Amino acid sequence: MQDINLGLYFVSELVGTALLLLLGGGVVANVILAKSKGFGGGTLMINWGWGLAVFAGVLVSSYSGAQLNPAVSIGLLVAAKIGFAQFLVAIAAQFVGAFIGAVLCWLVYRDHFDAEPDPGAKLGVFATGPAIRSYGSNLVTEVIATFVLVFVIFAFADYGDIEIGTPGALGPLTAVPVALLVVGIGASLGGPTGYAINPARDLGPRIAHAVLPIKGKGSSDWSYAWVPVVGPFIGGTLAALAAPVLLNLA
Repeated sequence: MQDINLGLYFVSELVGTALLLLLGGGVVANVILAKSKGFGGGTLMINWGWGLAVFAGVLVSSYSGAQLNPAVSIGLLVAAKIGFAQFLVAIAAQFVGAFIGAVLCWLVYRDHFDAEPDPGAKLGVFATGPAIRSYGSNLVTEVIATFVLVFVIFAFADYGDIEIGTPGALGPLTAVPVALLVVGIGASLGGPTGYAINPARDLGPRIAHAVLPIKGKGSSDWSYAWVPVVGPFIGGTLAALAAPVLLNLA
């Protein structure tokens, strides 16, 4: 394993995750806040917006291998692709970056949050929530959706185009298939829970929702908050265990 500057590693993951949440949260705000010009743009607009947010986040975080997601990071740790110190630095940066990105999104849409009468819509910009609340089923959905994400990311390695978690080892087109994968997961598996598939993506912004001075924001729904954290961690771990068996990985 090559020498890595953990400070730069942290900054790389923080910047990439902050950009991911700024743009990802931004498309949700644009679609669901009533006074926004994008209001009513629909689920596919949100899916594509998140995909392009991933595209941008991956491009700006090449030093750390563009993990941007604790579920990806734990998969890499289980697969011995990164060390424990890298794992801890990466997930710390991801949670901090996600919080920062959510705050920046709020600054962009601050007047629209204040004008929005529905507390659920305000929370929906920051955090995911189930269409039908059933914690067991919601957890299974997040496990399966995250398994697909991490498993397919491991599959990209077969094509010699990607080495997530390794500084400088991303191919020039890496961001495109990852972005399309996220669009596909959202379009196919996003209906039940809003496809967090990323503990930092949900928990960091949920904390931001709790602490920001948002007019009439209501509850941060902490009773559900464990699902989009635990589910993706399980899904990422299972994908890392399955990949050597089901994929032709070296």
